[in-house]
Amino acid sequence: MASLRVLLFCLVFFLLKLQTSAKNDAPCQPSKWNNGYKTFIKRHIRSGTPNSYDEDEWKAYIKTHGGCDRPTQSFLLPKDLDRVRAVCSSGGGQVYQENLCISRQPFKFVTVRSEPQTCSIRSVKAETKHLILACEVLENQCLPVHFEGNPEGLRPDNNARGCQDPDTRGDAAALRTTWLWMLSAVIFIIYAY
Repeated sequence: MASLRVLLFCLVFFLLKLQTSAKNDAPCQPSKWNNGYKTFIKRHIRSGTPNSYDEDEWKAYIKTHGGCDRPTQSFLLPKDLDRVRAVCSSGGGQVYQENLCISRQPFKFVTVRSEPQTCSIRSVKAETKHLILACEVLENQCLPVHFEGNPEGLRPDNNARGCQDPDTRGDAAALRTTWLWMLSAVIFIIYAY
């Protein structure tokens, strides 16, 4: 009987751990990185970016404002800040995977590829794509903290939940069903013995 109780304890502990890890993979969870949003803004929504696609202008801009250590950088328009923030909401974004949300609408932005350390520009390209952003809760708001590339030009899935829907803040539906089923099984076993 004691070994059965130990087995049940281990099973419950495992399920609780699994549930906790599933919650951390959903968008709009509390952030462990307090400066995530500020870093996102500093890297991707800068004022004063060049209005052209001239490689020399971009090289001078990146050297002056930092970023020579990053081989690929994407710059969004400052006027789109509210729309970018909205990607981390039900109205502006949908759950893509783990803590990532994909924008419901495409955005225009510039991607600059450079040689690390030298700031030599390989390409400056105007793009229009759906944004994929990591979204976390900072100061009671779900905000973007990371710009994920979208090289395949993915679009949102019409069946996906909104980024900040209450159901996406917890565990996945399949896990919830498993959790309830397992809890019922544990209670049945306890009462059966």
